[in-house]
Amino acid sequence: MNRILVKIVGDEKFVPSYSSLFAAGADLKACINNDIMLSPGERALIDTGLKMEIPVGYEAQVRPRSGLAAKHGITVLNTPGTIDSDYRGEVKVILINLGDKEFTIKRGDRIAQIIFAPVTTAEFSLENALDVSERGTGGFGSTGV
Repeated sequence: MNRILVKIVGDEKFVPSYSSLFAAGADLKACINNDIMLSPGERALIDTGLKMEIPVGYEAQVRPRSGLAAKHGITVLNTPGTIDSDYRGEVKVILINLGDKEFTIKRGDRIAQIIFAPVTTAEFSLENALDVSERGTGGFGSTGV
């Protein structure tokens, strides 16, 4: 899978693009008409102007941009956000400001990255018992900090 069909609600500058030769994620840009200011702790749903047709057997994952997270505390709230192959609406990104200063998002800013991955569909089988493992039912923190 190398081809993703896209439809842009706006102009071509909102087509995702890779920032370096071997980048795994393509940048998603804010397709907004007015600046959006995020105060600390505030979140917003940001339009990207992008609709796409993901091939069956694949998903798109929306992830944070490391620079925004490290420098400003801006991240994707439901990371990674999953876009299923049968979704045809506009891709939107839920950004949250976990930093301590206001942050302004402007039209065309790179706000997140998108990665495409194969999907494995599971078949669920109802059983009365499961095999015992060494870990057992140990959950959060059970293997150490």
